[in-house]
Amino acid sequence: MISFTEALENKTLLLFDGATGTQLAARGGVPGPAANLECPDIVKAVHLDYKKNGADIIITNTLTANRISLQHSGLDDKLQQINEIGAQLAVEVAGDDCYVAADMSSTGKFLEPLGEYSEQQFLDNAAEQAKILADNGVHFILIETMTDVREAAIVARAAKEASGLPVVASISFDPVADGFRTMMGDTVAKAVEDLTAAGADAVGTNCGTVDPFEMSRIISEMRSLTDVALCAESNAGKPELEAGESVFRLAPEDFADGMQKCIEAGATLVGGCCGTTPAHIAELARRIK
Repeated sequence: MISFTEALENKTLLLFDGATGTQLAARGGVPGPAANLECPDIVKAVHLDYKKNGADIIITNTLTANRISLQHSGLDDKLQQINEIGAQLAVEVAGDDCYVAADMSSTGKFLEPLGEYSEQQFLDNAAEQAKILADNGVHFILIETMTDVREAAIVARAAKEASGLPVVASISFDPVADGFRTMMGDTVAKAVEDLTAAGADAVGTNCGTVDPFEMSRIISEMRSLTDVALCAESNAGKPELEAGESVFRLAPEDFADGMQKCIEAGATLVGGCCGTTPAHIAELARRIK
């Protein structure tokens, strides 16, 4: 297996896994980073199912395992353990056959002046998590499900400096009248410009309120703005509210159709986000391998 840096430079087509939280819940586990402590065997089983179904990249169960985020659930004293176990489980499953992406995301808080946190606090927060993950054998840092490009750029810079690993930074967009914007009003062009300036080795999009066909339009715009590798991780369709919960109904075949459009638009790192299952990844793997 070539290094992940070389894979990015060569624009090698690689397949991420799919949703983790919903899979943990469906198997009787707890969704979120606490699962690394409470049900590591279930976390490992989810990783293994995705690998068996064609994933080239296993994503650690550490999306919200930064200190500021963990403080809200009273788990900040377990930060080191949660991230170490999360990385180790993914590395064990990946073996020599898959890359491991260390998953990082938002704090769930706002930067000054909208919120109470400074850029330095966000930098330190991200650097702490990235260093732990890097020390436990991951191949690159994946920053995803970000809705504030300013925060995403801070996390990308911190992760790059703290880990010394390649960084992939992904933003969540929603459709608007003139294209696509984040919850904070950031455009696709701003995301590409700010994330590459922050040192991201690849940029892209995941989650949001778009389907994979709409996501291909975001990827097309990104490709017109940069030559770096692009990633696309779509939900299994647009979220629908049912009994107070978001559900995703796009079938594996339709999901794969949309993700193929993302590949045609220029994405080389593709996979699933909310609502996707090993069956979605298996169908996409069947199409592209």
